[in-house]
Amino acid sequence: AYLAGLAPSGRPVANLLFLGPTGSGKTRIVEATAEHLLNDPRAVIKIDCAEFQHSHDIAKLIGSPPGYLGHRETQALLSQEALNRYHTDTVKLSLVLFDEIEKASDALWNLLLGILDKGVLTLGDNRRVDFTASMIFMTSNLGAAEMNSLVSPRLGFHVASEGDASGHAKESDRIRRTGVAAARRKFTPEFINRLDKMVVFKSLGVEDLRRIVDIELELVQARVKDATADKPFALDVTESAKRFLLTQGTDLNYGARPLKRAIERLIIQPLSNLIASDQIVCGDRLSVGHSQGASDLSFFRETTTPEAWSLAAA
Repeated sequence: AYLAGLAPSGRPVANLLFLGPTGSGKTRIVEATAEHLLNDPRAVIKIDCAEFQHSHDIAKLIGSPPGYLGHRETQALLSQEALNRYHTDTVKLSLVLFDEIEKASDALWNLLLGILDKGVLTLGDNRRVDFTASMIFMTSNLGAAEMNSLVSPRLGFHVASEGDASGHAKESDRIRRTGVAAARRKFTPEFINRLDKMVVFKSLGVEDLRRIVDIELELVQARVKDATADKPFALDVTESAKRFLLTQGTDLNYGARPLKRAIERLIIQPLSNLIASDQIVCGDRLSVGHSQGASDLSFFRETTTPEAWSLAAA
């Protein structure tokens, strides 16, 4: 509606609260929104609410009032300049993320009331910041433990049936109601009434995690292509390697958060050693696999006689 000019005036474009367990994709969807609208997943003003557990911490957001010691040196994080920083020629929109909002003090929640309602914030020096061209995202882990307890464990191979679909819908509804109830217990009615929507994220299932492994490996392929443009080579990751990454970098309780660290440790670092030591030449095809019981991945250069590198010595 905003891009079409039909959004209501006098308030932010959207006020959204994302609820769900850690690693379920709440922050990632904000980054994906920035990438889609502004061509940069980093085009988000992110506020870590764990840093605002005391009322005086609000000065970091709005600046200190005149007369306070050091007020000129305290730059407001939520200034108009900060909001406009990521605007493009075609999209004049700001994305603001308050991460883990439940960890903030009441002072931050009260500060948000004016932003969510009227789209205006008054800084410490009495300058006014316009949020009417902003999307406000808030994430929270409220109710995560209760939501995880509602997820039915599914072990081994399972063929879906009509009964499964019905049960899945009921389970999703219970998870949604649990998350919303947790938010209503934590926040005031004034805060809840200013939200456009509460979106509840579920814990990621095995199939979700497999798809995320594929997505992250596509990003690795892009990094390799950019970094080795002068001596390109092909990189193939076998299904056995993907299964190993799935076990090492994902967890049904913590989601996909550890996956990037596992990929850096198991693929990027050994690959960097091979590139830096000139063990890969232009035109090579490198295959990444895993042998059952091994604690690392194996890297093979597919030539006439396949050659493996010992990562233990790398």
